[in-house]
Amino acid sequence: MTSPNHPAADQQRVRPYAMTGGRTRPTHDALAIETLVSTTSTVDLTPKLTVEQRAIAALCRDILSIAEVSAKLHLPLGVVRILVGDMADEHLVMVHRPAHAGGRPDLALLERVLYGLHSI
Repeated sequence: MTSPNHPAADQQRVRPYAMTGGRTRPTHDALAIETLVSTTSTVDLTPKLTVEQRAIAALCRDILSIAEVSAKLHLPLGVVRILVGDMADEHLVMVHRPAHAGGRPDLALLERVLYGLHSI
């Protein structure tokens, strides 16, 4: 049985395309790996979440990057991008896009992402 914070136990049985309904690209705008995600209050009112979406909602009560969610749930980045995009379209999560200075990502944000990945 899979815990809501670790759906990877059943990942061998469920292919990534099954988790995304066969889609390979999110319906939401492209989500970079450093994009931060937080759960909204409406997620608790939504009973029809998949196991993976419930795990994302639980993790993102604290703001996490797409990369951190992927690493903590042991799910491919592409799958997490699609699931987070779907959840953002339904207003279940808020997407916080990093500010880019001169076309480059914010150094402080990249350091936080790197620190988060090292702590996993």
